[in-house]
Amino acid sequence: MFIQTEQTPNPATLKFLPGRTVMASGTANFPDAEMAAAMSPLAERLFAVPQVRGVFLGADFITVTKEGESDWHQLKPVILAVIMEHFTAGRPVMLVGASDRAVMEAPQEDEDEIVSQIKELLETRVRPAVAQDGGDIIFHDYEDGVVYLHMQGSCAGCPSSTATLKAGIENMLRHYIPEVVEVRAV
Repeated sequence: MFIQTEQTPNPATLKFLPGRTVMASGTANFPDAEMAAAMSPLAERLFAVPQVRGVFLGADFITVTKEGESDWHQLKPVILAVIMEHFTAGRPVMLVGASDRAVMEAPQEDEDEIVSQIKELLETRVRPAVAQDGGDIIFHDYEDGVVYLHMQGSCAGCPSSTATLKAGIENMLRHYIPEVVEVRAV
């Protein structure tokens, strides 16, 4: 098994590509070991590495966020070994039924046309680009012209995430949907 790695815009996060499906559908964000232990054997094993601060699972990638002072040169081989051993042993990535709980979704209300348009643009134009950087962006709410989004994976805490929200996503949403006046991170 060959696992590729890619840097992300967030220097504290590295993207691991195992060359196989990680999540059959959706994504899963684990900001702490407790949540990982309840839902994902893979994330739980990654949190066993002392310098791991966060784990995000995408369709075909895993992003790992390290402690601030940790060195990727020392940490990367350990994480590669954990991922390789996990997949080679045929262990599950998620516990049965846990995938549904791991994907953060906004409360489903009767969606109006604006919310549907926002979600469609996020799904088709934003999420694929954000996934290339090892993260995800989840629609949280729309109220009084303000779109609330939740950044996950390498996007959470990334120095360029504010610029991504304001210069990229906000401008695009305002262009296609005049009712949108601002985008904010949750």
